[in-house]
Amino acid sequence: MISSHPSIAKVAFTTNGYRLLKNAQKWRKAGITHINVSVDSLDPKCFHAITGHNRLQEVRQGIDAALDAGFETVKINVVLLKGVNDNEFPDYLTWAKNVPISIRFIELMQTGDNLEYFHKYHLSANVIRNQLLDRGWAQKKRSLNSGPAQEFTHIGYSGSIGLIAPYSKDFCKGCNRLRVTSAGDLRLCLFGEQGISLRPLLQNDNQKQDLKNLICDQLQFKRSSHFLDEGNTGITPHFASIGG
Repeated sequence: MISSHPSIAKVAFTTNGYRLLKNAQKWRKAGITHINVSVDSLDPKCFHAITGHNRLQEVRQGIDAALDAGFETVKINVVLLKGVNDNEFPDYLTWAKNVPISIRFIELMQTGDNLEYFHKYHLSANVIRNQLLDRGWAQKKRSLNSGPAQEFTHIGYSGSIGLIAPYSKDFCKGCNRLRVTSAGDLRLCLFGEQGISLRPLLQNDNQKQDLKNLICDQLQFKRSSHFLDEGNTGITPHFASIGG
């Protein structure tokens, strides 16, 4: 229903990939155009240790099925952790050599409940970026509707690399993201100080204009920085609390 709306050109779905093999064709036919799959290790033992499930092969087969189903992009989300899976960086590049996937390396972010974990495992995105440049990858110029990732391409690779570096300079400057929590709160930022409830204006169709006005009014309060570099994580105790 969402994908059939004339004003909506892109419907993206993020998954752990456990049911992707079975459902890839069905989800594509339903109108999903882009799919993101979290794969934090390509080593079965490490994957099991991180996720608690021994299902790496099943997830890899699901990703192949998604490519066969014709999704416009298949993105692989990876959080590289120092001393845990950062040694697998070359393995992900090898995967992108002949497979038209977009691998997204996401820098570990501090939240309200993970300070000790963050200090132990955080790997700066600059380390990854420098390794990409040293290996001949070139950074693409950002377009106006680009997402948060810095995009890299290589003439010898079918796939591409994206780097989501929230601690980099001016990361928030081009942010085009808004979120609505499962409780109906509008969040201007993952790490904002407050959420504005949209639920009172989601009760019937004649409230649409009021809803649009409220969202547009809130945009003027979207800040130029999340202040993560100052240790300010806002009201987000952990990502599961907001759904992303």
